[in-house]
Amino acid sequence: MARAPKDHKTNALRELDAAGIPHEELFFDAEPTMTGEEIARSQGEDPDAVFKTLVTQGKSGGYYVFLVPVAAELDLKKAAAAAGEKAIAMIKARELLPLTGYVHGGCSPIGMKKRFPTFVDETAQLFDTIHFSGGKVGCQIRMNPDDLARLIPFQYADLTV
Repeated sequence: MARAPKDHKTNALRELDAAGIPHEELFFDAEPTMTGEEIARSQGEDPDAVFKTLVTQGKSGGYYVFLVPVAAELDLKKAAAAAGEKAIAMIKARELLPLTGYVHGGCSPIGMKKRFPTFVDETAQLFDTIHFSGGKVGCQIRMNPDDLARLIPFQYADLTV
């Protein structure tokens, strides 16, 4: 793990600190071409316990956030069912920053510009702690999923292919 940069506090990290919720801030050097699975392995982490944050839009126009393991693929039909939508699609990368305040590869479920209904793959319950983006590329948060639920309401669901 790399040392925390001087200006390392993201919206996600500030929200966690303000709420007093236990977590670890992890920093690393990531090549732009690295996949989430490669990053997890390079840090000695189980890719099943490292989650990516995906933002989608439903047929109704509503936005939804999904956390799934980095080595897995979001099943759009399961995601739509969990969200109560007829269909759901990934938003375009260029829409991510204006909508959430985060860039592709650094999107955290915590600290978005607006809170969206959030769903976490049910496998997160298998781990004492999970990892997910801390709000910028090269920053991850490690925390207990129950503690995450104290900060952002979410539902567990079967979300992967």
